Amino acid sequence: MERIAKLGLLCDYYGRLLTERQLLACRLQCDEDRSLAEIAEELGISRQAVHDLIRRSQETMETLEKALGLVETSLKRQKALGEIASQLLELAEELEESKAKRLRELAAELEKWR
Repeated sequence: MERIAKLGLLCDYYGRLLTERQLLACRLQCDEDRSLAEIAEELGISRQAVHDLIRRSQETMETLEKALGLVETSLKRQKALGEIASQLLELAEELEESKAKRLRELAAELEKWR
């Protein structure tokens, strides 16, 4: 997984466990695609300090992920829901319209939860 995308996912799940400054730096990088220099200017610290702040924040969140596995579990759940929805749609093709309609509705409901 791309580093920035991974940082964004980690922030989504564990960001509230960081300090406000750590979360802000991470969000500026992953959500707003800001450079280290831009983040440094906004926070009033050096580019190196921003790099260290984001690195330490990511290490903290990766440690939490290893212990709790929330991101991994969520990704697995999303994949499973997608596969189930696909299988429901395949089954719907083989059934009469009234039953097929219900399977399509169920598949659409599953997609909402992905």
